[in-house]
Amino acid sequence: MNEYIAVFFTHSGAIKFDRGCKANNIDCELMPVPRQLSSNCGIGAKFRFNEDIMDIVDDEIEKIFILKNEEYKLVYSEE
Repeated sequence: MNEYIAVFFTHSGAIKFDRGCKANNIDCELMPVPRQLSSNCGIGAKFRFNEDIMDIVDDEIEKIFILKNEEYKLVYSEE
């Protein structure tokens, strides 16, 4: 299963995402955003997901990174 980190525009967006993941049985944990990843609000969500990442994207997400071999690769950006 792929491991991702999502960063958000707002704290409330991160909390809403976490609740949505848990409601859909998606393993998710809120965490401080790693320094090498920028974020407007400083809270990120680490989650595991095996389907199309666009199925989970909402308006609150600024960026999503996949974690592979201990490196972050950008897979989605609102910009």
